[in-house]
Amino acid sequence: MKDYGEKFYQTKAWPTHPAQEPSEADIGEAGAMLAAGETVAFPTETVYGLGADARRTSAVEQVFQAKGRPSDNPLIVHIAELSQLDGLVTQMNETEQGLAELFWPGPFTMVLPAVKGAVSPRVTAGLDTVAVRMPDHELALRLIRAAGCPIAAPSANRSGRPSPTTARHVLEDLDGRIGGILDGGPTGVGLESTVAECIGPGRVRILRPGGVTPEQLREAGFEVELEAVDSSVASVSRTMAAADVADFNSNGAPLEEASATTDRSAANVSAPVETAVAAASAKSVSAPIEAAQAVPEAPRSPGMKYAHYAPRGEMRLVAGSREAVQAHIQASADQASGKGLRVGILAYDETARAYHADIVLACGSLARLETAAQSLYAALREFDERGAEVIWAEACPPDGIGLALLNRLSKAAGGKVDRVH
Repeated sequence: MKDYGEKFYQTKAWPTHPAQEPSEADIGEAGAMLAAGETVAFPTETVYGLGADARRTSAVEQVFQAKGRPSDNPLIVHIAELSQLDGLVTQMNETEQGLAELFWPGPFTMVLPAVKGAVSPRVTAGLDTVAVRMPDHELALRLIRAAGCPIAAPSANRSGRPSPTTARHVLEDLDGRIGGILDGGPTGVGLESTVAECIGPGRVRILRPGGVTPEQLREAGFEVELEAVDSSVASVSRTMAAADVADFNSNGAPLEEASATTDRSAANVSAPVETAVAAASAKSVSAPIEAAQAVPEAPRSPGMKYAHYAPRGEMRLVAGSREAVQAHIQASADQASGKGLRVGILAYDETARAYHADIVLACGSLARLETAAQSLYAALREFDERGAEVIWAEACPPDGIGLALLNRLSKAAGGKVDRVH
């Protein structure tokens, strides 16, 4: 278990026996802790959240301290009843009401105009809006009702780390730093909620892709656009439109790009490998540098500004045709192994057997990308557990949940994408 410094709590876990489901008494005790201003981690359909009373700055501050979260990164407020919106938001227009009717409860967050003083300014990062969602998870809803207050809850992990999809993941990062954890087993979606805002009648802007896809929103009759931060993913999607999807061509979200051909020679892979080798040794200081260079204004949504979801090893995302991707990854892995590095490769059920490396993980099926979404963060944590120093990951088609998956893969790789052809 990673030691992140001084521990402040004896973290309480419910249920006390692993084979049991949390009881009403367990949920009541956890809710009472939240009502008393303490922190409790709990499952949702997306990932585990770290909850605190959204109205109390002293409680919310504990979330930031436990996570090591930047102070200008807003939190999502979780509710169990639509009636809780009355004290949180000034109004909801017809489009927002329609979105709530269709996608709540569910993995969908809306940025809404906030009632001044309704929640701690730490929750909104000083903005005049508040991000709200109603989770589609019975334990989460029962806990919010038991607490009797709206719950501010980011993912229950140390900031920058892969989000937790099991109670064990939470304890790996936060044991001794939070008041308690409600264990509801593995989460279902595996990626965080979609965050969106209404930009006009029937028009929705996605600020962070997630469990509700652009296709679902369009099928429901909404006009959808993507926030500019994901324009690189959108450009890759246009490239993919001309690709042979049956061959599982895939591209990622390039903030930093390298190009190569299917030639496996050292000349074609040496630059990305040298970059990965150098970065692997320097990664321990990269996060503070990134934070220091970030622009000062608060983002409108979580997940827009800072590095997220990263394993400890240096990771690169590889995008292109199936054959080219496999050739490039294997050549890069071989070269890194020759330099004495412990190499990880993140692939899919259909492609994992093509690789040879210290650690080869299949995070799910390209034919059913929801399985890859469910398993991504667990796979990234497994690379940590098994000591991967450098990791190459296959990109995926950006269809459906694939857009959110590409977003998380790109962020986990720090925007480092090798485009191959």
